[in-house]
Amino acid sequence: MSENSLRLVTVDRTAPGRFTATNTRGGTIDFGTAVGGGTEFTPVELLLAAIGGCTAADVDVATTRHAEPDGFTVTVTGNKVSDELGNRMTDLAVTFAVTFPEGEAGDRARAILPRAVTVSHDRLCTVSRTVETGTPVTATIKDA
Repeated sequence: MSENSLRLVTVDRTAPGRFTATNTRGGTIDFGTAVGGGTEFTPVELLLAAIGGCTAADVDVATTRHAEPDGFTVTVTGNKVSDELGNRMTDLAVTFAVTFPEGEAGDRARAILPRAVTVSHDRLCTVSRTVETGTPVTATIKDA
């Protein structure tokens, strides 16, 4: 591991079923459990957003070297199940809907799009790579 490999967020409870995550740069995102009909993202939706956002960022960097997209949407779906393994997501799928302008630059971006999606999925996207390869998660209680 390199000196800069550690990533960290803190999660604070702000109200019943509501939380704020804060990164080391001071950025925050509110989320909740959807109890009471709140509109905040749930933790599972944040996982889906992280998968989509990670691979979208990779693909964006690769394709926009050639052309600015006319449209760029990534949809991430999955099924939440509860079985003998506990609660988890299955059948995760990432779908890109990307369009580029007509012309030579757009043609180059369209040509690179499939490879950019594949390379992101197979090598670059830390989030989906972690989900697919699996990694242990430990949970501890800090002494008061």
